[in-house]
Amino acid sequence: MKISGEFDVKTKPMDGYVLGKDGVSMNRMSIDKIFIGELDATSKGEMLSAMTPVKGSAGYVALEQVRGSLQGKKGSFVLQHFGTMDKGAERLILEVVPDSGTGELEGLSGKMVIIIEDGKHFYEFEYELS
Repeated sequence: MKISGEFDVKTKPMDGYVLGKDGVSMNRMSIDKIFIGELDATSKGEMLSAMTPVKGSAGYVALEQVRGSLQGKKGSFVLQHFGTMDKGAERLILEVVPDSGTGELEGLSGKMVIIIEDGKHFYEFEYELS
């Protein structure tokens, strides 16, 4: 199955354990999202990021637990992010953590793509329920 929709995201800085050195900025953020569309859900998570002194080069990892309904099926699941920017060239792997689905979403697997246009956030979610 493949669905798409829009989401709203809010992030807030959190205290971090690692302090960046040698020109690297290390950050920790909370993530709060509202998904609209065939994924009707909210999520909460945490993100760790590292910004290098080279413009446009950075990396981040994040985990977020999504709760709500996916095409009418209720439950929750966890999304794992792995993103890098190499002098502006972006790469993002965003997948469902295996065996994280609960309720009617038990057995969920899949991957998501995030699209940002004119300041708005959109998702495309390709998934399977076994």
